[in-house]
Amino acid sequence: MVINMNEKILLVEDDPAIGEMVKDHLEKEGFQIRHATNGTSGINLFHQEHFELILLDLMLPEMNGLDILQAIRQKSTIPIIILSAKESDVDKVLGLGFGADDYLTKPFSLIELSARIKSSLRRVNQYIQNIQHDESQQIQIHELTLDTETLRVYKNGREIPLTSKELHILKLLMTHPKRAFTKAQIYQAVWQQEYYGDENAIQVHISRLREKIEDIPSSPQYIKTVWGIGYRLGDF
Repeated sequence: MVINMNEKILLVEDDPAIGEMVKDHLEKEGFQIRHATNGTSGINLFHQEHFELILLDLMLPEMNGLDILQAIRQKSTIPIIILSAKESDVDKVLGLGFGADDYLTKPFSLIELSARIKSSLRRVNQYIQNIQHDESQQIQIHELTLDTETLRVYKNGREIPLTSKELHILKLLMTHPKRAFTKAQIYQAVWQQEYYGDENAIQVHISRLREKIEDIPSSPQYIKTVWGIGYRLGDF
């Protein structure tokens, strides 16, 4: 799929050297970049303009990246890639758990950054195209309904806000209700990248998804763990 290289990206990064380097590189790639140097201006720009993707530093003045991430996720499923000097697994899990789609640790390769951006945008565009050509507008499993036209999920008629990754995972399971997927299969289908054994990303998104759709997340009925394999939709 061809990506529209005029798509607008919001870069929230307080380090001027990194910010200018990323901005210059992505503009040469054909993207439109709006650069915010602190958390407050970053969230204000998000509310004022339309963006296709956000690059978000965690350690920011005035408003930190995790607070921005949570605020955005209350309103939008826009792809968010975290750029952070924090290297611990805890920070990565927190970022992914709060709804980030991807995580890059500084220092990072500009080539890799471009590849991650294009991959995220490609997934969103492909997902929208698939939905637009999907003859069935709704998939219903027990109390859960996925509207494939509006990209909304409902439980007993009440809308449940999900991130784009959570939507992809849930749609994969709901459209193949009898099939068990390995973690590698889920990663390749949702992230559209080769799986290198990074279980944290999948486990965090599954956990967050269960918290949103299950009555008792510790005893899930919709997303079942198949020990030694991966996950499948529950039987109803």
